[in-house]
Order: sequence, then C-alpha cells, then structure tokens
Amino acid sequence: MAPSLEAPDEAVQSLMAHPQLVAPEPEHCPGPESAAAGNADSCQGCPNQKICASAPKGPDPDIPLITERLAGVKHKILVMSGKGGVGKSTFTSLLAFALANDPDKTVGILDTDITGPSIPTMMGVVEETIHTSNQGWSPIWVSDNLGVMSIQFMLPNRDDAIIWRGPKKNGLIKQFLKDVDWGDLDFLLCDTPPGTSDEHLSVSSFLKESGIDGAVMVTTPQEVALLDVRKEINFCQKAGIKVLGLVENMSGFVCPNCTHESQIFQASTGGGRKLAKEMGIPFLGSVPLDPRIGMACDYGESFFDSCPDSPACKALNLVVKRLTGQVSTTQRIVHW
Repeated sequence: MAPSLEAPDEAVQSLMAHPQLVAPEPEHCPGPESAAAGNADSCQGCPNQKICASAPKGPDPDIPLITERLAGVKHKILVMSGKGGVGKSTFTSLLAFALANDPDKTVGILDTDITGPSIPTMMGVVEETIHTSNQGWSPIWVSDNLGVMSIQFMLPNRDDAIIWRGPKKNGLIKQFLKDVDWGDLDFLLCDTPPGTSDEHLSVSSFLKESGIDGAVMVTTPQEVALLDVRKEINFCQKAGIKVLGLVENMSGFVCPNCTHESQIFQASTGGGRKLAKEMGIPFLGSVPLDPRIGMACDYGESFFDSCPDSPACKALNLVVKRLTGQVSTTQRIVHW
C-alpha cells in the first residue's frame, strides 16, 4: 500500500515522535534533539524549555541506518541557493536529465522542498504515488536510470498545502533517507528550498556519516540574489560542506527564433562570476534564459532531448561537465 499523508502508515506516523513544541523555536535554539536542549542560555524563558529538557538526548540511532541504506550511492550533491526563484529545482531537473543521458549512470533526485515540491512536475511524474515493498519505499522511476522521491507523491490531493513546523519536515526528510530503497546510484541530487534552515540542517546532519560530495550554488546575476547566495555559501562553510561551484542561471535571454542573447537581469555588482572569485569557489558557468526550458519543465520533458542545439543546452552541458569534474576530485566529508 502506498504511504499517504491522509492515512499515514507506521513509517509516516514515526514523524510524530519528535518533541511537540508549543511555540516557534527562538533564533539561537540549539534544537529540541540536541544535548543542550532545554539547558542552553538561549533556552531560558522559552515556552518549550521543559519539553526540550525532557526529550531524548544522545546520538541519533537512525544515522547508522541511513548510512547503511545509502551505502550504494556513490555521489551525493546538494543544490542550494538561499534565494527563492533563481531556478534551483529547474537546475536540479536539468542536471538529472543530463546525467541520466549516460545509460551507464543511475541518478536519483530527493526533493527536500517539503512545502513547495515542484520536482515531480518537472520530471513528468506528478500523478504517481509511492509503492512499498519488503525493501522499503520505492522511488518513482522517470526512466530506467532516473528515480525521484518527493512528498508530492504522498498528498491525498495534488494541490494540498503542507503546513508543517520544523520537526515534522525534518522527520520526513529522515524517512526519505532511511526508508527509501534507492539501491545503487551514481548520483543522488538533493533539491533544497530557499534559506538556511530546517531542511538544510537536516540533510547535512543525517548525511554526516555517509558523506556529502558537496553543494552546487545557483544564483541569478542581480545583487538581490547574490546577497542570499553569500549567506548560503557561509552556511556551507560553517557546516563543513564543500562548495563544488556556482552556476549563474537566467544569465541573459536567448531568442528561440534568432538565438540573439539580451541581458534581462543586469549584473550590477559583477554577477555570479565575480561572486565566485570573491568567495574562492569554482564558477561552473552561465545558463541563459530560454522559454523552452520552462515549457519542458511544465510538460515534464527533457530539455536536452527537445532542444539539443540551443545555446542554453550547450551552456548546461558545459556546466555538467565542469561539475562532474569537481565531483571526481573531491572527498565526501562533512565536519561538525
């Protein structure tokens, strides 16, 4: 029977095992499951103090299970930005399609954007539901070598809103890592939401033993996007996650008729290339706007199959080549 958020099975019910807080977590909260929960200086006066102080402490017993489950995954890559609307999910889907073009590679996408899951639509599997077996939850397979897991597959109705606080979101991400039968993968791409909050901390902590190859930063050229990308890079530095490189998305507009390129978002402070140089991270390339990318995502089709000769496709292929080069030379490690 497929797991559903309407009638949760035993696995989904385990998401409720986290401390049920009575108020939002304060800015400097150590986390309700940390050893300092309820006792840290920032806990004083918090309505959740007694709840957190009585919650179970110590190492997460599920971490070894996650490590064992993901033993067959060669490379784990986070797609991040800090800024919404820059094309993280679009880039994740394009990257997955590009990597899966090699029939000898098997690729998975983990959609950790719990409240805004758009990956299933972009991959053309939005109407699918999760199936279970003795091995766990089965990913939804777009093709023989490309699988997806998302909360979208668990919604009773396609347009239902997910109105969850941090602990429930964290619990589902753990469930995806611990109970999904990913099997042997060459790449597991984790699409993350904007910001530097619950989902990012969860993925980083749950994968700390099995290791993360690194993160790809996605930005657009304007300074208002670069501001948040700097914060995301700072998050990775503090979490010990290697930044594999930065991609400047929507870098100019390519006319689908004459292929002339115009600058829509002006790089008022130097854009992604300058930011990468300032932060000391690789610049993976610039991808121009092409309305056909949006159409391909809406219809769940591979842009590489429909428009292989477009400037955007050529730019994406160069980005993928540089990224895989970075992955092949990096060590998977997360320090805390």
